[in-house]
Formats: sequence, structure tokens, C-alpha cells
Amino acid sequence: MSREDNPRPYSSPACFMHELDELPQAWEEIKAWRTTRRKERILLRLACDPSERKCCASLILQRLLELVDVSAYPVLGIYWPIRGEIDVREIARRHVAAGGRAALPVVVTRGAPVEFWRWTPGARMQRGLWNIPIPREREAVLPDALIVPMVGFDRANYRLGYGGGYYDRTLAAIVPRPHTIGVARADAELTTIFPQPHDVPMDVIVTDQSVPGAVLHRHRERQPRS
Repeated sequence: MSREDNPRPYSSPACFMHELDELPQAWEEIKAWRTTRRKERILLRLACDPSERKCCASLILQRLLELVDVSAYPVLGIYWPIRGEIDVREIARRHVAAGGRAALPVVVTRGAPVEFWRWTPGARMQRGLWNIPIPREREAVLPDALIVPMVGFDRANYRLGYGGGYYDRTLAAIVPRPHTIGVARADAELTTIFPQPHDVPMDVIVTDQSVPGAVLHRHRERQPRS
């Protein structure tokens, strides 16, 4: 089916050509390009009016629950929202109330895969790396599904994060790999993030306007945990 026969189901910036005028080639050039795009997208979402941000988050949570049956995943990994990220803690609260478990990522060793520590609403918290709240009590669990924040994304379902590579390392280390759900505002879309071998695509991406048409590994077979 041609692009004309299958129009884009969500809106994006009017033109991406400014991003592709000089295509980065070497990894150092790509890193610099990503740094620039990362700063732009973070500033864009921080400039969002609080009421608009709340409305956007509500739409994303609604679409996420329509698309993904989180009850199918006993352990749901989420994140503590920072820097204007979409707050998905309400999904975790509902999941826990329905008998599931929720977990937050914790950097135990810099540059290594993160651990996921069990979190419950009202749990005692402490400050972790970058002052992000983490559970005070360490109860490490393996998530069956992860809701992942994105600074940017492309239509191949690759995610632009903060540049530390923690999610990529973690997803490469967990077997079987959790089902990954990237969440972001639609205006975080990029033509491409120039994915590298270490980049791990999301299984599905949810925005406030729609779900991108190119969903990778949507029917990826899950293997039982040993």
C-alpha cells in the first residue's frame, strides 16, 4: 500500500528537512545530532502549559490501556516522571489494585543494566541517581512489560532517550525481553534517530494523537521465564 493510500494517522512537525540537510555519518556526528535533537525536544515539552500537559497525559494513558492489556503482564515496569515526562503512575496504581506488581528502574552501578525494584503506591522512597525517587526497600523483580519514557522517537519505533543507554543495556540483558511500550507526545517524533546496533526498538509507541503505523515486533513470541 502506498503512502497516499495509507495516510499518516497522526500529525507531526510540518517539515523534517532541517533535520536532514546534512546527514550525520560517523558515530561522533550522530551523537552530536542526537544531543541537539534531545535538547530541542526536552525544551519543547517543558514549555508545554501544565493543563495541556495533563490533557496530553490523559489521552496517552487512555490509548495505552486500549492498545495494551497490562493485566496480561504480572510485573509492570514503569518510571518516575521527570522533566515533563508523561506520568504513568496511575496505570501502575490500577495494576497493583488488580493484583499485579509494579516496579521502578534503579541504577545500582553506573554504565550497567538497571535493576527493577518493586513499587507500591505509598511506598517509602529515597533519592537515587540524578535525585530520581526510588523505593527505599530493595525487592528486585523482572518486569514482563515496560512502559518507557521517550525524549524522541521515529516511525521505525526507535527511541531517543537521555543518552545514557541504560534502557538499551537493560533490554539487551533481560531474557526474555519484556514487552516495551514507549510513551511520548506526538511532537517528539523525528524522521529517524539514525539507529545503531546497540539501539533497541520499542514494541509499540503510544502518543497523544495516535499510535505510529510501523509497530515492530508487535506479535513477537514471548518465552516463559525459567
